[in-house]
Amino acid sequence: MTVTVNEIKDLIQYQENSVVSREMIGKPTGTVTVFAFDAGQGLSEHTAPFDALVQVLDGAAEITISGEPYRVKAGEMVIMPAGKPHALKAVERFKMLLVLIRE
Repeated sequence: MTVTVNEIKDLIQYQENSVVSREMIGKPTGTVTVFAFDAGQGLSEHTAPFDALVQVLDGAAEITISGEPYRVKAGEMVIMPAGKPHALKAVERFKMLLVLIRE
């Protein structure tokens, strides 16, 4: 494995009217994925059997957890608890780092 140092938000680029993702680490115990959402794009409500940490790298999003909306902007993070329904929507273009730990 080659070691590189990167600015996280530069690992992925915005695409018009799209959600783009790039998995950086994929292991049976968890994943680390970088996402770029164009304004107005999002992920519909769903649940996961494990906690998910979202760190916003650029822009701002509304993350709804169990029906409660939270506005999260660059430099902020939120943990979406296991088994709780959640959804994401880009209130402006935003990039996020998603860390899922399965154990």
